[in-house]
Order: sequence, then C-alpha cells, then structure tokens
Amino acid sequence: LSRLRAIADALKVTINDVMVAMCAGAMRLYLIDKDALPDAPLIAAMPVSMHTDDDADGNNITAIMVNLATDQPDPERRLQTIVASTRRTKEIVRGLSPLQALALGAANFAPLAFSTVPGFVRYTPPQFNLIISNVPGPKTDMYWNGAKLDGVYPASIPLGGQALNITVATTAEHMNFGLIGARKEVPSLQRLLTHLDTSLEELEKVAHVTS
Repeated sequence: LSRLRAIADALKVTINDVMVAMCAGAMRLYLIDKDALPDAPLIAAMPVSMHTDDDADGNNITAIMVNLATDQPDPERRLQTIVASTRRTKEIVRGLSPLQALALGAANFAPLAFSTVPGFVRYTPPQFNLIISNVPGPKTDMYWNGAKLDGVYPASIPLGGQALNITVATTAEHMNFGLIGARKEVPSLQRLLTHLDTSLEELEKVAHVTS
C-alpha cells in the first residue's frame, strides 16, 4: 500500500486511480501475451459508494463505467485517461439525486440480471468487460490470539458474460488482489499477478519513485 501511496502522492491522483491503472496495465500485458489485445479499450464497471458524512446508512452504492485505456501503450497516458474517465463519471453521479444514482447503477448492471436466459448475453452484452471493486478494510493492524492479520483476499463471482472479476481489499499495510476468472476464457490466470507487479513498476517509473 505504501508503494501505491507514493505514486498517488507524486502524481496527485488517488490510490484507487493507481490500483485501476495497475489492473489496466496487467490486462494489456496479459492480452498481448495471448495475442488477443483488442483495438478498442476495455471498459470496467466499478462500484462506488454514495456515502456522505450525513448519511445514516453508508451502504448505498452505484456503479460507474471507466475507460481502462488498454489500447494505450504509454503507462502515463493510460493513467491520465483512467483518471479523466473516473472523475468525469463521478461528477455525473454527484449531480444526480440518490434515487437517480441508484437507478443509473441498476441500469448499468441490468443486462446481467438476464444472463441466465439462453443467448441473452450473446445478443445483448453488457457495456463493460470486467468488474473492478475496491473494498476498504481495517486501517490499523488486527490480531487474533496474538497472530497478526497479514492479508484479506476477496473471492468475488464473475457474472454471466464476464470472464474476470477483480476485487481488492485493503488492510493496514497492504492492498490485496483477488482475481476470479473463467478457466476456459482466461487461461493461466496466475500470470496476471506477475503483470500486476510489472504494471506497478511501470507506474513507479512514471512517478519517479522507488520501492
């Protein structure tokens, strides 16, 4: 987490922006390895909290679409595109009422509700390629019977029409990546872990920080 924070501070972006850029860079490298990189950029659906300090219930969320710029070979420009896309869509959501924002999220995910209908996803695919979620965890070290919690690795579910789901959970010192994919469509999924490291190193070079 300290490595992501150093990049975020140097480039004046958020840790979440850096995390998404890591995923985008890793996806680009993985697809290049498979000779399957599309000309158009991948689009990620990202759940975002609508919680405010005045909320009695902080569990209200919606979903935004983020351009991952996987068609962009330059990691700095890729990050810039991700930041611009995220900020633009978040500004739109902030301009909506809570009910409108919830409706927007529901509309974005609506095609997945019918994914069990034979042929539906094929003819009416969702407008995004994968889901990337960031789940905040404890901000201080946690222990159980004297044993320190080293990490929390989330296990999410790829829905119909989705071959990959990336969910990250933060702990006091780490950002833990949970990758769940369809074996047939995303073979050798473990290679994405190496690509995540490579993508992080690329961003550190852009930010001129060292790990």
